[in-house]
Amino acid sequence: MHVSTRQLHSLFHDTGTTVSAFIRARRLEAARRDLDDPRHALTVTAIAARRGFADGSHLTRVFKAEYGITPTDYRARRRGDAGLVA
Repeated sequence: MHVSTRQLHSLFHDTGTTVSAFIRARRLEAARRDLDDPRHALTVTAIAARRGFADGSHLTRVFKAEYGITPTDYRARRRGDAGLVA
């Protein structure tokens, strides 16, 4: 895209967020969509790898910090299994 790192960061300066926070938010949204997708039941580890997180534990920590619930619990609630979650 012929944009330097410095230029990219300056573009985000007035938005109130950082480039890395923006990217992390997009990756979390994609992971959340994967958890919602009833067509397949990817593991949290597989979703983490697919969406660029270091591992399933990393995704779990970041997801819980953002949404207040673990990915596994989120999936169970969305699929109507909330009674099975301890």
